[in-house]
Amino acid sequence: MRRSSGVSKSHFLSVSIRVHLWTKILIGFSLFTGSLACSIPNLESIPCVDSRNAVREFYSFHFGNNMLFTPDDLKAREKFLTPEFVEKLRGSRENTDPFTTGTDDIPKAFRAGECREVSPGRTAVEVVLFWRDDTRSEERKISTEMVNRGGTWLVNDIARK
Repeated sequence: MRRSSGVSKSHFLSVSIRVHLWTKILIGFSLFTGSLACSIPNLESIPCVDSRNAVREFYSFHFGNNMLFTPDDLKAREKFLTPEFVEKLRGSRENTDPFTTGTDDIPKAFRAGECREVSPGRTAVEVVLFWRDDTRSEERKISTEMVNRGGTWLVNDIARK
């Protein structure tokens, strides 16, 4: 003869389901609050964030089009450049890339790197250039000087390191 423990099977299942549900809720809450506490704040200045985005936009356009210099290709890029830089570039040698290497050695990809605020409305954004194929794996850095004109960040100069 079997003795009853005084607890019905349905009551045991009900308690078990509640405990399981509360365990999931507590684990979920812990993970959520832990992810908030461990998030890394963006310590970069707003000018650096904005000018780096403008650098990415410019180089995405540049890499997506003919990268070798021609007057027509310079005209297509004018919206990203200061008028002073456009004038400086007008004398560039054709079939070179004045926005990356200054030669006909064209990189395959780029990455916008570190930024530092030079003065109010002026930043220097590092651009890493990449060459990767079957025979070559290389990267070089250039510095893109950005200026804020009327709320728009524009390329004002490019320095090769």
